[in-house]
Amino acid sequence: MKRRACLAALLAAPSVFAAQESDALQRIRQRGSIVVGVYNDMPPFHVKGQGIDVDLAKAVAEQLGVGLSLLPFQAGETMDDDLRNMVWRGHYLGWGPADVLLNVPVERALMAANPKVQILAPYYRERVALAYRRDALPRVDSLAALRGHAVAVAGQSLAGWLLIGADDGALRADLHTRCSDGVAAAQALREGSVVAAAGLASELESALARDERFAIEPLPAPRAPRDGWAVGCAVRKEAASLALALQQAAAQLQASGATPAIFEHHSVHWRL
Repeated sequence: MKRRACLAALLAAPSVFAAQESDALQRIRQRGSIVVGVYNDMPPFHVKGQGIDVDLAKAVAEQLGVGLSLLPFQAGETMDDDLRNMVWRGHYLGWGPADVLLNVPVERALMAANPKVQILAPYYRERVALAYRRDALPRVDSLAALRGHAVAVAGQSLAGWLLIGADDGALRADLHTRCSDGVAAAQALREGSVVAAAGLASELESALARDERFAIEPLPAPRAPRDGWAVGCAVRKEAASLALALQQAAAQLQASGATPAIFEHHSVHWRL
């Protein structure tokens, strides 16, 4: 009888767990706060408790009528790792998962590869961009215009990968690739050590703060995503009530102008 009871409990566990997850929003409200995962050291979205994602998390928590508990974490080697550690399982060191993870690419391939999560509520469109001094480079219609000019870029980034491999490596001798991120690359541009900087549009815009001396345009690389990519959030697949509430909160924040205002506050042009 004991063996049968144990077997019955094991067979029932998945459905019980699914039912619990379907009431995720109710559990959050009973707890009184929502746990939001945010990336560490990702300017302008999160650095030391401040940034766009922090302000958005506060706004979403207010929409849901609960408090906010941030769960900062260091990015894993892949997005799949981050979804596993922060959304559906938790890290093997014992922290996580969060109720929701911010700054997740809203991409069909990523969704297909991670069936245990829902990726939803896009709140921004990111893209790879180039900032340059207008007096040194009047126009940059192609990457060929950068030859012979010092360009700052984080080597371990999408922008770095695109520039290092462009035109069979023709730009490598002019690249300054030791920047930690696009913000650091933009700071090098502002300080005058380079004439151009590449990175994410959000990084460059936040660092250059609409300085008229610099132009910021999409990176003219053939392999760069032409229209960029949407950024949203992720929850467990079974968390239906929470997913719906997040969709509604995101729509309300965008319609009211709150989301654009948050990006504007951090000197980033909001793109739906």
